[in-house]
Amino acid sequence: MTVNDAGEDGDWLVGKPTGPQLASSLWIGSVGLLILGLQPVLLGALYTEGHVSGDELALVATAEMIAIGIGSAIVAMLLPARNMRWKSAVLLVLLALANFWTAYAASPNALIGARTLAGLAEGGLVAVATELIARSRRAERIGGYFVTLQTLAQCALALLLALYAVPAAGSAGGFIALGVVCLLSLVVAWTVPDDYADLPKEEHFANVLTLPAITALLSIFCYFMFFGAVWAFLEPLGAEFGIDGRTVGLMVSASLAAQVLGAMTATVFEARVDYRFAITVIGAIAAVSSALLASGPGLSVFWAVALIMGFILLFIVPYQIRMAITADETRTAVLLVPAAQLFGLAIGPIAASLLIEGENFRPVPEFAAGSALASVALLGAFGLVARRRVPA
Repeated sequence: MTVNDAGEDGDWLVGKPTGPQLASSLWIGSVGLLILGLQPVLLGALYTEGHVSGDELALVATAEMIAIGIGSAIVAMLLPARNMRWKSAVLLVLLALANFWTAYAASPNALIGARTLAGLAEGGLVAVATELIARSRRAERIGGYFVTLQTLAQCALALLLALYAVPAAGSAGGFIALGVVCLLSLVVAWTVPDDYADLPKEEHFANVLTLPAITALLSIFCYFMFFGAVWAFLEPLGAEFGIDGRTVGLMVSASLAAQVLGAMTATVFEARVDYRFAITVIGAIAAVSSALLASGPGLSVFWAVALIMGFILLFIVPYQIRMAITADETRTAVLLVPAAQLFGLAIGPIAASLLIEGENFRPVPEFAAGSALASVALLGAFGLVARRRVPA
C-alpha cells in the first residue's frame, strides 16, 4: 500500500504509511546522514594519513555538507514525491559509487569532487525521510524517531570503523565500508512508500519567505554551525591537547551514543517542554561547552564536553521542528529544516578555519561559542516577529 492510497488518518495530514513503510523511509534518510557521525573518524584519518591539510579538510567537509543541503532542498522543494522507491535505489547506488571513488581519490581536488557528489546523493536520501515526516501530525515525535535511528546507526558504524576498518585499511577501508552499507540498503529501498500524497498548500515558497520562517531557519543554522565547527576539527583539537587519534575516535563513538540518548530523551519530553525554553537552555550549554574546549582542557574535561555536545545536538531537534511549524503552519519551512542544519554544519568548519593560525585550533571552539549564542539571540528575534505576525 502506498501513502497515496490510504487517504487521511488521525496521525497524518495526508496518507497513512504502514509501520514498515515509515521505518524504511527513516532508514533511507539515516543512510544519507551516516557521514555526520563518521566525519571525525574518516576525515581525521585522511588528515592523519596526509591526504589533506587542515584547510583542505575544512573544504572537504564543507563541500559535502553544502551538497547535502542542496540535494535535500532540491528533492523536497522542486521534485514531486513520486516513484520514491526508484529514487531511493538510484541515490543509494550513486552514493555507493561516490564512497568508492573517495577511497581511491589521489588528490584533494578529487576528494572534494567525490564528497560533493556524495553530498548531493545523501541530501536526496534525507528528503525521502523528511518528506514523510512533514506529513505527520506529530512531526516532532517522528523527527525524534528519525534522529534516534540515524544516530544509532552512526554510533555502531563509527565504533566498527574506529576499532577495525580504519586501523586495518586506513581511510580507504572506512569509505569502502560505507559504500557497502549503501548497497545493502537497496533491499530496504523497495519497501519505501512509492508515492507520497501532496501536502495541502497553495504557494510552495511563499511561507518560507516570511520573516518568522527565515528567522527560525537562521536560528537553526547558527546552532548547527556551532556543532559543525567543533565536530570537523575534533581530532586536531585533541592532538593539540595531547589526545591521540584513537582516543578521539572512541570519543566520537561515545558522543554518538550520547546523541542517541539525547534524541530519545527529547522524544519522550518534547510535548512537556516549551520549545523556547529548551532552545535557550541548550544554546547556553553549547556556549559554555565550547568555552571549556577553548580553555585547553585535560582528558577528562575533553571527554565530558564531547559527551555533553553529543547529548544536546539531537535533543534540540524536535524543538527546532516545533519552532519551524510555529513559523509556518503549512509546513513548507519544516522541509527546509534539514537544509538549514546541514548548511550550518557546512559553514561552521570553513568559517572557523579562517581563524586558525598554524597548529593553533583554539579559535575553533571560540567561534562555536559565538554561533551558539547567536542561535539563542535569533530565537529571541523569532519570538518578537512571530508575535507581530498577522493571522491569515
